[in-house]
Amino acid sequence: AAYTFLLTRHSASIERAVLERTMQLNEANTELERITLLDGLTGVANRRHFDSYLKQEWARAKRYKQPLTLIMIDIDHFKQFNDHYGHLAGDSCLRTVAKTLSITVQRATDLVARYGGEEFAIILPNIDDGYIVAELCRQNIEKSGIPHNYSTVTNHITISVGIRSIIPQNDMHIEELIKTADQA
Repeated sequence: AAYTFLLTRHSASIERAVLERTMQLNEANTELERITLLDGLTGVANRRHFDSYLKQEWARAKRYKQPLTLIMIDIDHFKQFNDHYGHLAGDSCLRTVAKTLSITVQRATDLVARYGGEEFAIILPNIDDGYIVAELCRQNIEKSGIPHNYSTVTNHITISVGIRSIIPQNDMHIEELIKTADQA
């Protein structure tokens, strides 16, 4: 009876240890997934997540013959900003722009991503005209009032925005959407 009691007690101890370790592994996996999907500086989706999500939404839009809109955003004269204010201020500017874009884009299916450097992209599934969203983004960035006295445009940060909406067809490639939005 004593042996059975000790064995049961030891078994319960092992079960608790396994449960605790499983919880730790789940937390680590959640953090790892977050790290692989988000840009470390800005907290929005990173380029890898953007590419994956765009492929997914492209396939969905093609299958259901729904529109897909891509907005490409560049911070105007960002090199001059970094040169004059320094990289820490540049990082702060990028974080503010990312936060402003994220607040502006409301739907859960929309994705704001840091495309690279001072470029951001917004994927808007099932929207055939992203002009209103793009204009709100532009206005909200201007309202954020980030000083930029070395810009040739104005004394605060501004953005340039390109928009492309498309209903993907079988003979189209996803690169066309990116290229035309970037050119716009």
